[in-house]
Amino acid sequence: MGSPLRVSIFLVLSIFIQSSAHGQSLGLETFGRSQAVEIKKTFQDTKTRFLLFEGENDQGCEIQLHHPDTLQQCGFNSSLPLVMIIHGWSESVQFSRSNVHLIGYSLGAHVSGFAGSYVGGKHKIGRITGLDAAGPLFEGSPPSDRLSPDDANFVDAIHTFTRGHMGLSVGIKEPIAHYDFYPNGGSFQPGCHFLELYRHITKHGLNAITQTIKCSHERSVHLFIDSLLHAGMQSTAYLCSDMNSFSQGLCLSCKKGHCNTLGYHIRQEWHGKKSRKLFLMTRAQSPFKVYHYQFKMQFFNQIEKPVETTFTMSLLGTKEEMQKIPITLGEGIISNKTYSFLITLDMDIGELVMITLKQENSAVWTNVWNTVQTIIPWGREPLNSGLVLKNIRVKAGEVQQRIIFCSENMDDPQLHPTQEKIFVRCDRNSKRLKQKT
Repeated sequence: MGSPLRVSIFLVLSIFIQSSAHGQSLGLETFGRSQAVEIKKTFQDTKTRFLLFEGENDQGCEIQLHHPDTLQQCGFNSSLPLVMIIHGWSESVQFSRSNVHLIGYSLGAHVSGFAGSYVGGKHKIGRITGLDAAGPLFEGSPPSDRLSPDDANFVDAIHTFTRGHMGLSVGIKEPIAHYDFYPNGGSFQPGCHFLELYRHITKHGLNAITQTIKCSHERSVHLFIDSLLHAGMQSTAYLCSDMNSFSQGLCLSCKKGHCNTLGYHIRQEWHGKKSRKLFLMTRAQSPFKVYHYQFKMQFFNQIEKPVETTFTMSLLGTKEEMQKIPITLGEGIISNKTYSFLITLDMDIGELVMITLKQENSAVWTNVWNTVQTIIPWGREPLNSGLVLKNIRVKAGEVQQRIIFCSENMDDPQLHPTQEKIFVRCDRNSKRLKQKT
């Protein structure tokens, strides 16, 4: 039996040959007809030549991309063994290894690592990108048996399908690069749930189940291609310990290299020995970029018991407006506790200038509110009951901007059920606040 490296290469090549033979692709149709044509044109314009040799003295017959009929014209015999020779570079032409960028998907990610490790020496391969590197048989393996940061001068990896089943996951979960990206936490991707099966049936027909299963795994490829197609919409990821902390908006910092760009245009800077885990959210389809915001709220509540309620939030920016974003803050709001959470927007709304917060009505809150109104003698000095929110602190991840929003009506900072409360930037209220003081 051949070495593991040879078997791996054979498997990768076999998958590639089978996909090409059946006219399958990595889902270029996902990016739209015009973009698919653009990518296909790029493939057709390549100067790489594919030659088929049948004998020792054969000069080679050229096989053209996207022209399977040339296989028959060149006399391809599927019953004979097939050997594929992939040329690299020659030291005689003084080609720098630092200019080489290997991109491997699934099992191919580890093959790229083996290739980089085999080259070794003082002059390593420039860069290796692992697209959802395979998990089975590689998870927990030593660096020498999988893709690792030692295989190239710079290694980046995108993890998109690490959800485990029976102790195994399709994609590897552990960090294997200098920068490891975990879109949407890395375990699963939006738009790939089995609830999306009907949509996949209308698009892929009988192949819908297969497309649904491999959807999250292939998302790593689409994310990388997306970084090439949308140069002006690069996705930013942020250094964080885990997805739970990230979902609270606690990791939107770019100081000391704590953020980087997902995909081809990543900043190839590395300081330190430990792999960096970066998290980000994405859309369900291309373009995948979203805009990350951290919101911090500190409520004051004169009712001792936690208040169970939900909110909707509308955001007004200098470019666009986003309305009625649902907000849920745990099981109940506790007085004097600061709540931090992450909100992502599909569009660039520009600089945030106003926030509208609405406390949604609920049976529990309505009963409490009505009881308080009945008991308290409103003829005397008014006593604020319920939730009070003085300001909202916001951090925009993509532009690294911090803004504090204050209640527009400083005379009544209380949140009333079903009523909208407007918050504006505190610096714009500074003159009015000074006059009021």
